[in-house]
Amino acid sequence: MDFSTASFDLIKHNLDGAKTINSDQILYNRIKEAGDSKAQLQKAAEEFEAIFVTKMFTEMDKTVDRENGLFGEKSQYVDTFKSIVYQQIGHDIASNPRSSIGMAQQIYRQMEKYVK
Repeated sequence: MDFSTASFDLIKHNLDGAKTINSDQILYNRIKEAGDSKAQLQKAAEEFEAIFVTKMFTEMDKTVDRENGLFGEKSQYVDTFKSIVYQQIGHDIASNPRSSIGMAQQIYRQMEKYVK
């Protein structure tokens, strides 16, 4: 198959207009779509807390005894499911002021003086 320069330009244009490419791009888009600089800072702080809480749950899960457990032996499907659940829990905890661990608020307070 022969691709001309025009074909490459068309492909590049379509990729430039793409909303999401991977999880990092999704995260970046969420922050950029938050509004003004202070709203973006708040969203970035919440996303950071969500990542932290997700990592905390993932590490805590490694300490659980799997013998005679509900899910049986280790499985890639169960691990994938838990990963998705932990990400959602982390995001829910960080985005709710009643359940947040307070990290996002601290980050926002310390960084807001640098944002216009």
